[in-house]
Amino acid sequence: MNKFIRCILISLLWLNLPSAKAAPIDSSHLRISLITCGPGDEEVWQVFGHTAVRILDSSKGTDIVYNYGTFNGFDENFEINFMRGKLLYYLSEYPFVEFLPEYEATQRSVVEQVLVIDGEKKQKTASFLEWNARPQNRSYKYDFFFDNCATRIRDILPESLGEGFAYGPTQKRGHERSFRTIINKYFETTQWVRFGVNILLGSKTDKIMTNSDIMFLPDFLFKGTATATYHNEPIAEAPVTLLRGGRLKVPPINIPVICLTMLALLVVCCYTFKPMEKVGNILGKFVLTLSGILGILILVMWLATNHQACQNNFNILWALPTNLMIVFGKAKGKGRYSLIALLLIGVVYILHFIGIQQILLAEMTPVLLLLAYIHYNNYQQSKVPATPHAQS
Repeated sequence: MNKFIRCILISLLWLNLPSAKAAPIDSSHLRISLITCGPGDEEVWQVFGHTAVRILDSSKGTDIVYNYGTFNGFDENFEINFMRGKLLYYLSEYPFVEFLPEYEATQRSVVEQVLVIDGEKKQKTASFLEWNARPQNRSYKYDFFFDNCATRIRDILPESLGEGFAYGPTQKRGHERSFRTIINKYFETTQWVRFGVNILLGSKTDKIMTNSDIMFLPDFLFKGTATATYHNEPIAEAPVTLLRGGRLKVPPINIPVICLTMLALLVVCCYTFKPMEKVGNILGKFVLTLSGILGILILVMWLATNHQACQNNFNILWALPTNLMIVFGKAKGKGRYSLIALLLIGVVYILHFIGIQQILLAEMTPVLLLLAYIHYNNYQQSKVPATPHAQS
């Protein structure tokens, strides 16, 4: 009797247990992970870090890295193509064991995130990368903000997983940043490069980035992947550090600000003291010449290249190419020109404060005040009547 009751109780308990679904068998033999490399400071292009995809195939015994960040520096017209925004980058595939030493040598961190996706999705991702790495498919026209090693990988997962996939948030709500703001943060260790790059970048880089936009940077693709979901389930395991990198050193003082302020003070002092007035005029012409040449470069990068980030660059308002005409041309109309130039410098500050195009305020203020002083001095000189020639 006791046996009979026990059997009934066990049967009732079994009937009330939730039915367990058998986990799908992963027959792909693949392990796919996102590799994120930290910033370096030996080369400018290392400052923003790097992203790659690693695929281990246990059935073939292979461990391959897919790297969208390779280019051929020996290509014909390499420098010209780089300047014109027509430089081709390539997807390269090679053993992962050859990937790590470069980052170990430069003391850059390497972190791995293994993707938790089913075998079918793994196979789809691997097949796409294999196809993309073929010689006829591997090249693409590089664009730092919109088409680079991180954005290429960012776009693979939504395509492979389809509906139900979503990257996690990468920015705090209400604290979204612009392209310019975020790259300036990365350029803290290379102050002169930051100064030059900001002059060449146009107003498009002052656009506030979406969650997808900011993943042009490997660090933020890492963040988005860490909290990404597929049908509300996480797709990435906890990150594993493969290499620990060294800390980048940020200069304790802003060297460009000091140098540019000293230059401005030198020019003003030379203009102010009569014995140095000729030197002041020479330095003033030199500054106007540099600004004119810079203005031509801004126009070339804006109108004659494919660099989207260099378009609509309102730095042209202070770096006037016509400054060259004032230096090397006739003095006629110089006073009116100087007043217009002063007004345009004021417009640059207005555009900055209303958020249309930001400038590096600390670095640019000595430059803009110096140009304003030179234009004002030219205006004052234009009002002085010419000394009439003595008649014989």
